[in-house]
Amino acid sequence: MKLDLPKIPYDLPSKNFQDILYEEDPELEICVINDSHFANEELVRARLSQMEVKNSKFNNTNFSKIDITDVLFENCDFSNVNMSSSSIHRTVFKNCKLLGVDFTESRFKNIEFDNSVLNLATFGNSKLEKVIFQETSLASSDFFDCTFKNLEFQKCNLDRANFENTSLKGIDISSSTFDSLTVSLEDLNGCKVSTFQAIQFASLIGLVITD
Repeated sequence: MKLDLPKIPYDLPSKNFQDILYEEDPELEICVINDSHFANEELVRARLSQMEVKNSKFNNTNFSKIDITDVLFENCDFSNVNMSSSSIHRTVFKNCKLLGVDFTESRFKNIEFDNSVLNLATFGNSKLEKVIFQETSLASSDFFDCTFKNLEFQKCNLDRANFENTSLKGIDISSSTFDSLTVSLEDLNGCKVSTFQAIQFASLIGLVITD
């Protein structure tokens, strides 16, 4: 699947999240942020566009209702960040740590998570369209009642992920690994799995496979 990549200009000036911390309508655009430490802060309804954010930490920050378009996040730590009710488009998370991040009730389109950690991340009641998870750990992540359209899991760790009330029709998880998943047989209809995974699912529903 081909994604629409972030549209980011060259020769970006440097800025910082502290610059907009107390603004009524916080917005950062056409800039680069590097080595920023913006933890335990609150920046609700912020808008980020056409920018790069690298080597930065945002632990325990409230970014709820954030609007992100055309952004590259690289080597960033979003552990336990609240990004619920957000809108995220044409954005790449590369080598990022998003442990326990809250993405509930959000919208994603043209997003890539590359070599990142999203263990315990929550996506409940979100819509994900044209999203690629590549070599990313999603252990114990929660996709409860989500809508998937053109989604790919490439060589991911899906162990103990929850897909309850979420259709996996047309979704290919064959290159990913897990010991167990929370998913109904109905929602598995049309999901693409490997032979080994098919045996795993058969054992989960109590089938006894003989040679």
